[in-house]
Amino acid sequence: MARQTRLTVPAIRAAKAAGERLTMVTAYDATFARLFDEAGVEILLVGDSLGMVVQGRETTLGVRLEDVIYHTSAVVRGSARAHVVADMPFLSYQASVEEAVRSAGRLLAEGGAQSVKLEGGRPFASTIARLVEVGIPVMGHVGLMPQRVHEMGGHRVQGRTEAEARRILDDARAVADAGAYAIVLEAIPMDLAAEITAAVPVPTIGIGAGPACDGQVLVGYDLLGLTPELRPRFVRRYAEWFEEGVRAARRFRDEVRAGLFPTPELAFGATPPPSAPVAVEAPAFGRDEPR
Repeated sequence: MARQTRLTVPAIRAAKAAGERLTMVTAYDATFARLFDEAGVEILLVGDSLGMVVQGRETTLGVRLEDVIYHTSAVVRGSARAHVVADMPFLSYQASVEEAVRSAGRLLAEGGAQSVKLEGGRPFASTIARLVEVGIPVMGHVGLMPQRVHEMGGHRVQGRTEAEARRILDDARAVADAGAYAIVLEAIPMDLAAEITAAVPVPTIGIGAGPACDGQVLVGYDLLGLTPELRPRFVRRYAEWFEEGVRAARRFRDEVRAGLFPTPELAFGATPPPSAPVAVEAPAFGRDEPR
């Protein structure tokens, strides 16, 4: 999936038929966006999870639309190839279809996102259809929906009963029929995720939903080991940056206390060490040639 421009919605849709698995990672600033973009991650999600991992909240419910716009604009500036999708936060789309259009439009116009993601199944199919109708691509999200954490009794697996499983399958079908170009499946049994993936024509992106999905998403801070107290069962930590960061900061503190940092050569006004002469390449044109 090598490319020089941003991954498009049609390309994401086509990945399912081509059997290409998609990777999506949350990012909230330009530096992390650049890191994941250069790693070849196809989709960057500016998730409302920023409320928990960036703002220190217990849930995502306090995140404002302006917060997502701000962080989305930073992620867009820090990336070049990945598709950037912005989460629609709590109460930015639930009140009415018109409010949803205004909120989603701001995420594209002010934040620079290429698409939006919203939580909800069949009850929000008409909202998704209207957004798609006015040219705003939508990624769906069913299963565990963090914006309904109180209704669902916490961050727990959904779809364990036959009735719950049928409802989630119906939600996914309704979202796909409404025009969503992909669907996040969060915290559902892997057999149900496999059934949904086979039933809908658009890519499914799983988080805690097993290996049968068309792609996988992780919170960037979880992936890099920056959330020491939060260790969901479904997360694989590919680094332990929090522990490494603590060690680095402790070493800095110790060197300052011991008078080992900064060293004299790091100070302004210090004589720089001698360096090798730099070869200067001759210009391509001669003195008498036209410029």
